[in-house]
Amino acid sequence: MDLILWRHAEAEEGKNDLARRLTRYGQQQAHQMAAWLRARLPANYLLLASEAKRSQQTAGCLAKSYQVLPALNPSASPQQVLQAVNWPKIAGPVVLVGHQPYLGGVAAQLLSEQAQWWSVKKGAIWWLQYRERDGVGQVRLKVMMTPSLLIGE
Repeated sequence: MDLILWRHAEAEEGKNDLARRLTRYGQQQAHQMAAWLRARLPANYLLLASEAKRSQQTAGCLAKSYQVLPALNPSASPQQVLQAVNWPKIAGPVVLVGHQPYLGGVAAQLLSEQAQWWSVKKGAIWWLQYRERDGVGQVRLKVMMTPSLLIGE
């Protein structure tokens, strides 16, 4: 299984967290990353987003159709997120558009098997792959990409 953790792009400030929208720069970040992903994803990927507007706007840059899961909202824990995506049993690649701090927690848990809070930049992706070798499950980092590498800052 491939699990692509994609942090929503830059969003405006606001008191209603779920209503915050992408800034103009955030829209540029999301479009650039979506173009990069589109060129590399197989056709059968599943796109998931939280109920937050900024998450849905980010996902919408990749595809018109995506599934909204409340379990991916900003207050989720890494364990809740992994359970919501049925890791590592789900078939096919999953692109999960979500939030800090749980995205960093998921990456840390899967790559280091420790509960830590790693930093994931706005608009960045962490592409993780699960495979079994000789009956042992392994997780590897396929790529970590930030918008600044694509936009050329």
